[in-house]
Amino acid sequence: MKLATIRYNGAQRVGCVTEDEMRVELLGPEWSDLRQVIAAGVDPISALVPGSSIPLSSVEVLAPFPRPHRNIMCVGKNYREHAKEFARSGYEAGAVAGKDIDDFPALFSKLPSTVTAHEAPIHLHKGVTEKVDYEAELAVIIGKGGRGIRPEDAWSHIWGYTIVNDVTARDVQKNHKQWFLGKSLDSFAPMGPWAVTADSVDATDLTVTCHVNGELRQKANTRDLIFDIPTLIATLSAGITLEPGDIIATGTPAGVGIGLDPPQFLKSGDRVEITISGIGTLANTCQ
Repeated sequence: MKLATIRYNGAQRVGCVTEDEMRVELLGPEWSDLRQVIAAGVDPISALVPGSSIPLSSVEVLAPFPRPHRNIMCVGKNYREHAKEFARSGYEAGAVAGKDIDDFPALFSKLPSTVTAHEAPIHLHKGVTEKVDYEAELAVIIGKGGRGIRPEDAWSHIWGYTIVNDVTARDVQKNHKQWFLGKSLDSFAPMGPWAVTADSVDATDLTVTCHVNGELRQKANTRDLIFDIPTLIATLSAGITLEPGDIIATGTPAGVGIGLDPPQFLKSGDRVEITISGIGTLANTCQ
């Protein structure tokens, strides 16, 4: 099931997107926030308003979580080939020579204010950064919170999934010798176009692709993750209580701009399209 957060008749609403992605059926007006739906354990089908089906083209599709309640939790270098390209790129502050793969997940976060919608612009922040890069990622949405979640129990804590573009200012990331600032500029987390429930896809076997101006740059499968989804949830929840609606971005495949020869950074007018099988396509243009 695909759930979208939309703006309809001036109000924010949540709706179920039809399989052909042509129409959306509205949940009751009391369910205006997807996190609220998740936290309450609402069955979206039971909350639908009869006769509320409208063309998807007639509404504004927002990010599934237009303003997440907490930072987006992220993991870096979680595909082997990307870990290698990052290590040799010269942009990884603190890289250890001869060691591309970390022993533990490299975790960081992005501010809620980074989130922007499908088809909304990615702002390049001229004067702040000159080296903006794209990163196609599967994002996990927590449904049942908890602390000390065991890997074998992790799947039961997942509500669903969405797509995130972990946009990064590489020069800022390198200069400040940490990832938070270079990852957290406004509009640096395009998300969507909607979220899918966990029963809709097999997260261990999803194809992730990224095209820039129609050119294929990234292609991998989630079975290639170094640290799988249960490991990430167990690691994060070891001392942090995860909450319904928390978002965990699982890492990006090889093929980002710094991995190309020569490196290619995003410029005004560039269009980035990320597709994950079973979810959809997230598209944004840079300005």
